[in-house]
Amino acid sequence: MTEAFICLGSNLGNPEQNLTDALERIENEEGIRIKTLSSVYFTEPQNVKEQPWFANRVACLECDEHLSATELLKILLRIEIELGRDRSGAAVRFGPRMIDLDILFFGQDVVTSELLTLPHPRMTERAFVLVPLAEIASDMALPGKKILVREALNALSYRVDGQKIWQDE
Repeated sequence: MTEAFICLGSNLGNPEQNLTDALERIENEEGIRIKTLSSVYFTEPQNVKEQPWFANRVACLECDEHLSATELLKILLRIEIELGRDRSGAAVRFGPRMIDLDILFFGQDVVTSELLTLPHPRMTERAFVLVPLAEIASDMALPGKKILVREALNALSYRVDGQKIWQDE
């Protein structure tokens, strides 16, 4: 088994239900089991501010040995499309979306390809990733880096109030 961590996000329609729907589809995939889930957090939009807040959470998946990081990515991209994600050229980068499924890391793999970069290149800059990740894996070392999840989170300027996250830019 390989442990993969993914971040889920949504800010259109019913965001919490969109996260649940995505998790149900992931769980129904052969060779993937959801091991641990963070709480749902509501996060202020980054980059493009004029949009609804996001619902975010992190999931730890157990993937069978036959499943590669690239194959997991293809599954997640298919699920995004099935749930209404617009990946056309008209979609605004960092803009509103029905669902966003990002692989943060896949075991200890370090990958740089056209399709995929692991660990996720911007995860250590994002409180909306690190707060839920720290909830379920705070003492884990980030693959390819010499830093723990909680240390990466402590380096950010952010605040949490209940389930809401604000991050200074």
